[in-house]
Amino acid sequence: MDSLFLTNLTSPPLLFFFLGAAAAYVRSDLEIPTQIAKFLSLYLLFAIGFKGGVALAESSLDGSVFRDLLAALILASIVPLYVFRLMRRRVSVADAAAIAATYGSISAVTFVTCVSYLDTAGIGWSGHLVAAMALMESPAIIIGILLYRMANSAGGPIRWRELLHEACLNGSVFLIVGSLIIGWVTGSRGMAQISPFVADLFVGILCLFLLDMGIVAARRLRDLHRSPARDGQARPGMLMAWALGITVVNAALAMTTALLLGLPEGDALLLTILGASASYIAVPAAMRLALPEANPGLYLPMSLAITFPFNLLIGIPVYHQLMRWLG
Repeated sequence: MDSLFLTNLTSPPLLFFFLGAAAAYVRSDLEIPTQIAKFLSLYLLFAIGFKGGVALAESSLDGSVFRDLLAALILASIVPLYVFRLMRRRVSVADAAAIAATYGSISAVTFVTCVSYLDTAGIGWSGHLVAAMALMESPAIIIGILLYRMANSAGGPIRWRELLHEACLNGSVFLIVGSLIIGWVTGSRGMAQISPFVADLFVGILCLFLLDMGIVAARRLRDLHRSPARDGQARPGMLMAWALGITVVNAALAMTTALLLGLPEGDALLLTILGASASYIAVPAAMRLALPEANPGLYLPMSLAITFPFNLLIGIPVYHQLMRWLG
């Protein structure tokens, strides 16, 4: 256990996340420009999608692959149902639906960080887990909106075209799936052509991205502490506790699923971290469009300032060790 924690805590990406958080707390003017941060995000999605596609091309597509993808899809559909029911009595219907969608969806950056952790440890993983990540991003958004409409009969008609477009064709999903397909089609030949860009630069760019994420996460956590509770709304401390509790329960559900499926070590950890993560990119974009009544000052800090750093600092090595014990 100590070696897993040490490997994680002394990795350059995580240390740069700490550096970004420290910069925000001491009010340094260190900042990654928005357009550069967007480029870093696009690069990571492209690189992990392409590498996943190459790995998929080098493996056989059998029934176990489709079984794993179906399990990931079911997991992403079940989580928002229980989270909505759990949060319904603690926050407004709109906020409960947004939190349910947030925790039913996934964080691509957490997945990318876990891949880096596995690569550093020399543990293999399968390319179809990248496809699982793409599949898990959208269902929770749609389910969250449907739960809100079912609980709030006064809600207006659902703009299905806009909702489905935002949920299934948002930039992150489109880039991940597109890069996966290109990597799958080109295989090892394609990897040989762009390996210096996709492989050699990956960890360095991940460090810069997590530096920015550290700054943003620390600021969001500060905003959550400062925001007063509205009538009928849980207080910040309670929301922090619920965010951690939901994260741990989701990790347990995903880990149990991975163990029941008999996934190999790397794949099991990736499925677990997908289940434990929460969206802070795709869901907020969809909620602004389809559920503007929801307060982003709740669901965004919960996912970005609490769940995201928890999974990076503690979750990945703890989930890994638990799987080794249980396996």
